[in-house]
Amino acid sequence: MKHLLVVWSSQSGRTEALMRAACAGAAEFADEVELRCIGALAAGLDDLLWADALIVATPENFGYLSGAMKDFLDRTYYPAEGKVDGLPYAMLVSAGNDGSGAVRALERIATGYRWKRVCEPLIVRGEPDDAALAKCHELGAMLAVGIACGTL
Repeated sequence: MKHLLVVWSSQSGRTEALMRAACAGAAEFADEVELRCIGALAAGLDDLLWADALIVATPENFGYLSGAMKDFLDRTYYPAEGKVDGLPYAMLVSAGNDGSGAVRALERIATGYRWKRVCEPLIVRGEPDDAALAKCHELGAMLAVGIACGTL
């Protein structure tokens, strides 16, 4: 059984909606993939080391990642060094602006972790509509299928 970790942070509920849609997509493959969706402040090193793939879902705060997401990344970086090289990851951003600052921040951090981005970040501006939630659902399903089949 493969493992998909979704680490998320939300204050307004928008990022939580994105995360729930992605988790629903991944859950369709529960026979092949075990899913763990956990808030960034509760997530830790054991969760990260458990994962065969990762989805990071964060709001854009002041043109950056949320503080909770940055905290998760700070707490796990050195202990995970050399243990998560090549980890496939995807990103969901709930943006009030354009989301590019949050994307750039995670890309720099992911380079340090030596993770492998497997798709373009999904940026949702404003309140998530049905189309945005459908894209999140598809992203979750795609990561689950990818790790189940060994293509990621």
